[in-house]
Parts: sequence; structure tokens; C-alpha cells
Amino acid sequence: MQDEPSPRASDLDEAVSVFVQHRARLFGIAYRVLGSAAEAEDVVQEVWLRWQRTERSVVVSPVAFLSSTATRLAINVAQSARVRRETYIGPWLPEPIDTSSDPEVGAQRAEALELALLLVLEKLNPTERAAYVLREAFDYSYPEIAHMLQLSLVNVRKIVSRARRHLSDEQRESVDTVEHRRLLNAFVSAARTGDVASLEALLTPDAVSLSDGNGIRGVARVPLLGRARVANLATAYPRFWGNVGVEFVAANGRMGAMIHREGEPSTFMTIAAEREGIYKVMWVFNPGKIAAFLSSRSRSTTPLRPAPGGV
Repeated sequence: MQDEPSPRASDLDEAVSVFVQHRARLFGIAYRVLGSAAEAEDVVQEVWLRWQRTERSVVVSPVAFLSSTATRLAINVAQSARVRRETYIGPWLPEPIDTSSDPEVGAQRAEALELALLLVLEKLNPTERAAYVLREAFDYSYPEIAHMLQLSLVNVRKIVSRARRHLSDEQRESVDTVEHRRLLNAFVSAARTGDVASLEALLTPDAVSLSDGNGIRGVARVPLLGRARVANLATAYPRFWGNVGVEFVAANGRMGAMIHREGEPSTFMTIAAEREGIYKVMWVFNPGKIAAFLSSRSRSTTPLRPAPGGV
């Protein structure tokens, strides 16, 4: 007769099962707060370590405990990340993530996932960002958010309201996914053939191009403003488009283009568009962020680390 699993092993199996069930949600919360897949995965791993060390028998709601822990850790990381980003060379863009198999990254709703909106969220402080994400993307109630952030209910309502007002000044009404895909395809096609006139026709008059390279040679270190400048930049270097392959990928719930050079992914780009046209073109040249996108494809299979000293 086979030996039955020990209570200790059975308890750990249960802990793993519960954590895996909610892992996508934890990553989704942390990623939206941080704009970094690598940092969000670090948060998820730290939540797992804490979950192992917790006296789980007294936890009334595992998902509430895990979500609260992920949120607080993400806020702490965001506060230190803000200081690090002050030394970043040129525009900073969130790390794109592959959403082909998990389009909402654990959210009940897809809010706060597109790169353009994540970039706007950076203008909020970490606590405001977390409160907005919990309410708008994950549909937590105000009392639940107050408990997670250890703030009063009145304060949380004010924070979310303030965040909404701030974002409403920055946000534009996005086109649907079909139109977004059409515009991206048209932009890439015109850029590859050097068709400046067609590019300008796709852009709004106040279009902006942001290039994230953190000091990489040849990458624009300031935002380029205006339809003509954005179109000219996209076609200014014919060698950039020569002998490259373009792979269209699912990124942050929208389509993006991964540009391959000599068989290796080297640049990611995507757009933000409204009914009047493309108003933001985002280029990611930073090799670390390209690597983060590629690794995000296997995010859900990243092994869980055991807590030091066992459980």
C-alpha cells in the first residue's frame, strides 16, 4: 500500500494550488502598477515566498491576502523605481508584454494595459496608481481597496476620483482593435517603403514619437513632436528597414511589431490611435525590454522558488 502524503506535504501542495490559481491576477496588478514585466515577476515571486511562510490556516481569504501583498510590494518597488528612472537616458516606456495567451493578464477588465495608458499612469504617484488599477482593472470594491492599502474608505474614494480626473485630461478615446491593427499595418508598410506622404496622412497633427533606448547610439533622446517630424523619423534611415523581418505580435492587448535584424528581435514598436489617426508612436530599442517581452511569453511557467529553509 502506498504511503499517504504527510500533512506537511499536503499543506504545501494546497499552498501551491491556491497560488497558481491567482498568479495571473497578482502579475496583472504588479505589472500595471510598475510598467515592468521583470519587476512584476519579482513581486510575484516575493508574494509566493511570503505565502509559504504565512500561517495559512488563519487566512480567511487567500485571494485577498495575496492581492494585498502584491499591491503593497508593487507600491514599494514603484517608489524606488521612480528614483532609478530619473537617471534613465531619453524617454522611458513600459516594458511590453506578450498577451497572446492571456490577453487581460489576470484582470476582470482590460483597463490600464495598453502601453499608452500605462505611460500616463506613470504620472500618478504609486498609491494613486495602485488604487486606480484595483478599482478600474480588477473591480475591487472601495472597502476592499481601503483594506489592501491600509487607508480610510473616504481617502480611497478621493484617491480614485483624483486619479480618474488626472487621467481624463491625458487619455484619448482609443480605436477598436481592428482599426488599430489596420493603422499599425499601414504605418509599418509606409515606413518600410519610405512613403512619407502616406505616413503623414495616418498621423494626427500633434503626433509624438517616443524612442526608448536608454542611451543607445542613434536612438532619439527626446520626444519628436508633429506629424512631419514623426513621419520623417520613421523613414529617415533607409538602412533601418533594409533586410529586416517584421513579426506582428500581441502586446498589451493590442498589436505591435517586433522588428528582427539578422534573425534576432531588435526593436519593438506600436502605436496609440484615436478616430482622427495615430497620435503616438512608441519604439522600444532597449535590449533588456525586448528580452522581457520574449520572456513574458513563458511567464506563467516560471518556476516557483522555495522559501529559504523550507516551509
